[in-house]
This record gives sequence, structure tokens and C-alpha cells, in this order.
Amino acid sequence: MTQDVIKAVVVDPAAVGRLSIAEVAAPQPGPHEALVRVEAISLNRGEVKTALSDAAPGARPGWDFAGTVLRAAESGGPAAGARVVGVMATGSWAQQVAAMPFMMAELPPGISIPQAAALPVAGLTAWASLRRRPELKGRRVLITGATGGVGVFAIQLAAHWGAEVTAVIRSPEREALVRKLGAAAVAYGPMLEGAVGNYDLILESVGGQTLGSALGRLNPGGEVVLFGASDSPVTTFDASAFRAGGTSLYGLFLGYEFQHSPPGPALAELAGLVAAGTLDPMIEIEAPWERIAEVAADLVARRYTGKAVLTVQ
Repeated sequence: MTQDVIKAVVVDPAAVGRLSIAEVAAPQPGPHEALVRVEAISLNRGEVKTALSDAAPGARPGWDFAGTVLRAAESGGPAAGARVVGVMATGSWAQQVAAMPFMMAELPPGISIPQAAALPVAGLTAWASLRRRPELKGRRVLITGATGGVGVFAIQLAAHWGAEVTAVIRSPEREALVRKLGAAAVAYGPMLEGAVGNYDLILESVGGQTLGSALGRLNPGGEVVLFGASDSPVTTFDASAFRAGGTSLYGLFLGYEFQHSPPGPALAELAGLVAAGTLDPMIEIEAPWERIAEVAADLVARRYTGKAVLTVQ
């Protein structure tokens, strides 16, 4: 069942767009790993920016994948033939992967492989950020970068769990989208123009002045969850406004979160919400993986909203 060679996306500085598909050694799963045939992958800004700039030649990018188990792990997990979604530290953009069962979830009927592939990093980031407040019903939640990959999941999940959601966007053209996803109110730009009052939970991914503004807009006991800094990693803020009592800033990194809470159960929950029609992965681009370099460049340039999913041949 295993092969000697498979195809995978590799970093190639000589290629147009710095990404190409090449032959690599096939994965050889250990006894606690499953062998999965990858059928779809999705792109996330962090991995793409690294691949296009800092990654060494021959590096194997890729976090998200969905496909079918070819051989189950001896220690358990999804059986051979099961459709699964999963996440890896790197190397998921390939025809086959060796994955730990606790990093995957079996898919229910009603969700497609491309829909599932859009879930892992963006969906899990939104899920983990919002779960910093186990009870969201009636809470005021503000989400910056609201039309990004994480933002579209976060708006829908927060609204589903009963929060009053304010979405922060760059321009009025995106207002209809975020309101459709479940935002009750809209704010604009790094100064959070239009935001009313303070918030119990703020999901922040922009950094710079946006982070500084967010730190001054917390209710007592409120928290800013920082999971990115797309504009700038540096900020200043009004410390007196931040000290409302019991306020906090939490730095969220999925690798750390997985050490304390394996992603399998959360992935299963997200997949179930998609299957039920409650959560829309917002796939804007679905294309063959031969277009990886083009789609990656478009992601970095912000030429589309939502997720890009590539099918693997």
C-alpha cells in the first residue's frame, strides 16, 4: 500500500512563485500513525508567507489536509477507508501523509472533502480563541480582521454560541458579508471607529494600532486573544484604559494549544457544524493544486476573501 515516491509541494527558489510540485520520498508511518491519501488542502497566510520568503529550498509546507485513510494506526483512530480532516506541523501539501490519530477527526455525512480541508488551522484558531470564554451567550465579542480566514469562522461560531458580535473591517464594501455571517455591529480600521462600548472578549489578529485600541476596550474581566499581527508586531496602548480590573492579553499559538488540548475533538465539532449547515467554510477559490504558486501569491496580496482549497491529484 505504501509507495516509494509521491508528489508534494516543495519550496523551489528557481520556480515561478517559489513553489512547485516535485517527487519526494513517500511517508513511512510508524505504528502510532495513520497513512492518509490527501485529496484536498487549504492555504493559510502564515505558512504561505513563510514559504514565499524564509523557508529553505526543499522545505515541505502545509498544515491543513482532508482525505481518506489508507492504513489505520495500530494504536487506534479512524479505520482504513474513513474520510478524515487533519492538521500537521508541516508537509501536508502532498499526495500522502503520515498523521497521528489525535490530530485528525473522522468526517460525518454531509460535509465534502474540500469543505473539510478549509477547517483545520483557521477553524481551530477561531474555536480555541472563542473557547477562552466557555460561556459566550450574551457576551460582547469584537473580532478584528473579520473577513480573514479565521475571522469568518469566528463570527459564525461566536454568533452560534449566543454572543453579540462586532466585526472590524477595513472598508464598507465588506459590511454585507460580515452581517450575513452573524455580526450584529460593524467597526472600522485600527481605531475601531463605530465600535460602541467595551467588550468581554476581543479576537485580535492585526497588531499595531488595532491591538493598542483593543487593549483599551475591555470590560472588567475581559480578555484580548492575540493570534496574529498582520499589520505590525509593535504597538502602544493606554495602560489606564486597559486596567479595568481583571483584564488580560492572551497570546494564542496553536502548537501550544495542541499540547494541552489535541485538535481531534474540536475538528469533529467543526465538521459537524458544517454538515448541519450551521458553519460555512467560505471557500472562495477551489482549484487543482498545480495552481499552488498562483493562489498563494493571491492570498498574500489579499486578492480574495475566505478560504482557498486546492484538490490533490
